[in-house]
Amino acid sequence: MVEKQYNANLRDYNTFGIDASCRCMCRYETHRDLSELYAEGIFEGKWNVISGGSNILFNGDYDGTLVHPASGEIVTLTSGSGTVKLRADAGVVWDDFVEYCVRHGYWGAENLSYIPGYVGASPVQNIGAYGVEAKDIIDSVELFCVENGTKLILAAGHCGFGYRTSIFKTTLKGKVIITAANFVLKTEPDPRLGYGDLRDAVDRLGGASLENIRKAVTDIRKSKLPEPSELGNAGSFFKNPVVGEDIVERLKKEYPEMPVYPSGDPGKVKLAAGWLIDAAGWKGRKLGLAGVHEKQALVLVNLGGATGRDIIELAKAVTDNVASKFGVELESEVNIF
Repeated sequence: MVEKQYNANLRDYNTFGIDASCRCMCRYETHRDLSELYAEGIFEGKWNVISGGSNILFNGDYDGTLVHPASGEIVTLTSGSGTVKLRADAGVVWDDFVEYCVRHGYWGAENLSYIPGYVGASPVQNIGAYGVEAKDIIDSVELFCVENGTKLILAAGHCGFGYRTSIFKTTLKGKVIITAANFVLKTEPDPRLGYGDLRDAVDRLGGASLENIRKAVTDIRKSKLPEPSELGNAGSFFKNPVVGEDIVERLKKEYPEMPVYPSGDPGKVKLAAGWLIDAAGWKGRKLGLAGVHEKQALVLVNLGGATGRDIIELAKAVTDNVASKFGVELESEVNIF
């Protein structure tokens, strides 16, 4: 059954803690609920999906309808031959899904521990951390088509997954609503510890068990990222830029200490946006009621009472400065409503 709330306050629906409202909030659980909204013509006007609000910034009130997934079921679809296939509703909190996998002995999601948001948002952004991305475990995505009211299932190979992107951010944006995702996990140990300081952290906990990997990732993230309940933020605000090898060669001559990472694309290299922002002198700096976090320069924070415009102005100041200093353009991970 659809639950509607008019002039809904959105402070609890965005981790930046921005005070804003929307004309109508529609909470749904099933495809039938979305079919009801389709029949009412909701999707003919201004609308968008909001889940955990961990990757959005409200630049004022939203003069339209926001659709919020309220279903939160995880079920086993198949099991055997060293794998298990799980279906998770879009309304499942992502870290609850990871905890479920770890508790049941399923390998593949543990490196993605403590990432905020819902399952429904994970394919959109192709969330990733510590050498693993959502695309590595997604089998298919279940969708509701707002153009004709039908149900679709899109195999992972057709989702256009890339670095922090997917077809849901490009050609299918505004045309479908993700209602569930199907994941394939392994039932045999398959630790992936090659990224950063993860292996050392896991070894200190006693070795590569699912529980130890999850705890190590969680502890590392907690040590670097502020809790949204204490300091409003959306996690990493900027993507790590992927640039040509010629740009890296130029920058390395002046900044030999600059970290670089393989991008997976021939002739392209990934830079660390956090390092660029820090080297430009922005870590810990404030601009009015918004600031760059003192421990992680990728994170922009609401220092208390900031508006969306305050955060946007800070982001522009940071990107302009980095572009001027390094000749590298930073791109936001956060969606602005």
